[in-house]
Amino acid sequence: MDALNRPPKIIVGVDGSDASVAALRTAATLAGPLEATVEAWACWDVPAGFGLYLVVGIEGFKSAAEQSLERALTAAFGPERPPDVHTRLMRGKPGELLVEGSRNASLLIVGRRGHSGFVLGSVSSACISHAHCPVLVVHAPDEERARAKDRGGKVGDGGK
Repeated sequence: MDALNRPPKIIVGVDGSDASVAALRTAATLAGPLEATVEAWACWDVPAGFGLYLVVGIEGFKSAAEQSLERALTAAFGPERPPDVHTRLMRGKPGELLVEGSRNASLLIVGRRGHSGFVLGSVSSACISHAHCPVLVVHAPDEERARAKDRGGKVGDGGK
């Protein structure tokens, strides 16, 4: 338990990417030894130029985020979700919401998609810079590296 007599909580930012699925798995692995619960947070918002969306409705954005969260949970754990993993669907900017949520967390875990070379994404950067608890950044699985390792070779050598 922390200083406020609350059980430890791990918050995981989930956007449906392979990195967020890996982050969910990491959180579940750490939850047991830490005696923590896991909250998988999916964040959604209405895109810029929202005037048209207000006429048509914004439920589609929320529904898409909810479906993405459920797919990520299934990808991470299969049909049986661990009992200590809970979900939250939040409206707003992911970086801001996760940083605010970190005030009541023992650990914040986010994925790093790895599309931008050596530069972290905006959400992971915001969390690292501003979170109120420790932050763990989990990389997406590297399929090529995993295949090369399985072949007993190095990345890019065709397993030779």
